[in-house]
Formats: sequence, C-alpha cells, structure tokens
Amino acid sequence: MNPHTGRSADDTTGTTGASVAQLLTFSLGGEVFAMDIHNVREIIQHGPMTVVPLMPAFVRGVINLRGAVVPVIDLQSRFGRAPACVGPKTCIVIFDAMRSQERVELGLLVDSVSEVLELPADQLEPSPDFGASVRRDFIRAMGKVDGRFVIVIDPDRVLDIDEMARLCEPACGAVA
Repeated sequence: MNPHTGRSADDTTGTTGASVAQLLTFSLGGEVFAMDIHNVREIIQHGPMTVVPLMPAFVRGVINLRGAVVPVIDLQSRFGRAPACVGPKTCIVIFDAMRSQERVELGLLVDSVSEVLELPADQLEPSPDFGASVRRDFIRAMGKVDGRFVIVIDPDRVLDIDEMARLCEPACGAVA
C-alpha cells in the first residue's frame, strides 16, 4: 500500500487485484511517463490555442474540440518545471476528469506520445519516498520496462480540478 496515494502498486485501474495495467506512455522533458489508458479519450495534434488571461502558467489555454471548450494543461509546468516547448511531435492527450460528480474534459500538453504498454502487476512498484522528479502524490506507481523506470502518474491527483482552481485564485483575486 502506498502511503501517499492510499493505493497498492498494482491498483492502476482503480480496482484491486488488477493483473495487467494498460498504460499510455509519453515523453515530457526527456523523461518517460505513463497514465492508465482508460483515462484517455483521444490524442490530437497540437494546434491553435486561445490564451486565457489571469491563469497560472500551467494552463496554456483552451481549444475548440468539436464545439466544446477544453482547457489545456501544460504537464511540464504543472510539475513545477519550465513551460514545455512546442515541437513537431507535441500533442494533446484528451481525457476525462471528475469535478463534483461531473465529467470535465481536459487536455494534457506532452512532448510526444510513445505507445500503449501492458504491464503485469509484478512490474509495478509503489512511488518512491524520495528522489522523484515530480511530487510524490502525483505518482501512482513506477513501472519497470526494459530495465528502466516509467513514472505512472495519477491523473486524479496531478489534474485535481479543485486544487488547480485554488492555484488560479491568487491571480484572479489580484484583479478584483
């Protein structure tokens, strides 16, 4: 059991006893990250975005996705790093987040998407107690792939809409 997330390392799908996790891998600042594929709706190419004033740096803007306004979160910036540089492989991972029992679409700006991996539970470890390049509560597990680690993020924590809204309040409140 991971004391930071309250989940076991093999609980990547939200159900205990999961034997295989299906993970979408993506790169971000030279590191490999992953998230449960069940959270992902689609992957789109980076394109024009409307900047929203008075938002924290991690909110890059909004896009029009088939008539819906979808906020795009710069995952690099959300991790407390410099904002991501847009390159030829930059894309946006669209996924569903929950806020007050309501589904909300969000986009994640990532350097590139790699592949979908299936990892058995014995190749998933709890998040480390030290030395991680991102906040420990953002990490659901560490996956072992070909002798290297892949950081499996917990989208419910990384993209906690209520926490992100609280981070927006100081900027928005400064004008009021």
